[in-house]
Amino acid sequence: MSPRRSYDQYCSAARALDAVGDRWTLLIVRELLAGPRRYTDLHADLPGVSTDVLASRLKDMERDGLTTRRRLPPPGAVYVYELTERGRQLLPVLQALGEWGRSELGERRPTDAVRAHWYALPLLSSLEGEGLLEVQLEEGDFHLHVGAEDGPVYGDGPAPREPDARLVLDSATCAALARGEASLTDAVRDGRATVTGDGTLAKALLDR
Repeated sequence: MSPRRSYDQYCSAARALDAVGDRWTLLIVRELLAGPRRYTDLHADLPGVSTDVLASRLKDMERDGLTTRRRLPPPGAVYVYELTERGRQLLPVLQALGEWGRSELGERRPTDAVRAHWYALPLLSSLEGEGLLEVQLEEGDFHLHVGAEDGPVYGDGPAPREPDARLVLDSATCAALARGEASLTDAVRDGRATVTGDGTLAKALLDR
């Protein structure tokens, strides 16, 4: 395990960066906000990270109390990583970073990787209320646990149960939302996003 590095500054921001300032750490948190993930799943959804760096970061995060590792019971019998309560407290930090970084997105570059669930946090920031939302994109489906106080914030694939609402939109519209060039309210009103469902979350999206 790598030795802890520190800025050695008596400042809460410096102390926070001691724990999460290394390259890849916050993106690992982004992935683990979906709930427990296997090492192979994390590596697949963090294109560009080496196996050595990912393993090192996960060990550092476990040491710093951000993640835990546990073995699933049979028939799974594999190890998964998951966020601790302290790790989950980084959700608003990632949302703030995403908000601040909107102007840096621009158009997608040919070298840019993309995963459908990377749009989860930008969408979550624009939603109110509580409920399970299934999002269907050209790149794939994911679901959001809107208003969840603990547990996963989002997940890959269709919703695990009948969602309170379904949201269908194309990649261009979703990218515009992520860049802050359009609001979800405008996208629904203009027909660029379609909402279905009978739950309160669907009604909130349609009545905005």
